[in-house]
Amino acid sequence: MEKEEEKIYSATGRRKESVARVKLLPEGSGIIKVNGKSIDSYFTTVDSRNQARKPLITTELDKTIDVQAKVSGGGLSGQAGSISLGIARCLIRWQPELKTILKEQNFLTRDPRAKERKKYGRKGARKRFQWTKR
Repeated sequence: MEKEEEKIYSATGRRKESVARVKLLPEGSGIIKVNGKSIDSYFTTVDSRNQARKPLITTELDKTIDVQAKVSGGGLSGQAGSISLGIARCLIRWQPELKTILKEQNFLTRDPRAKERKKYGRKGARKRFQWTKR
């Protein structure tokens, strides 16, 4: 008898400067690991944890699916957003009928906002040096 292989679904999520490579294990117990640590020990704020978990909570699959994510770059809020997008894309690969639920909650939209570059002759992207008349 051959042992049936457990299917693993993977996707990439991006937000600001961070990139998350997410793997979804459909038959699990709701464990989310980020860079080898549990999600509670990796993200210090409750908002970041909730942001990363939102697609699973919305589809009511947070207790039945295991997630492994490798994140690099950016800060914690960007990383949480990239994990969220990666999880949503994995869920669609696993069950395409979840697309309507995830799309109306805007989990499939990649947030294009990024840091604006610094311009020459300025202190930052928009801030100017102080002007003096005399």
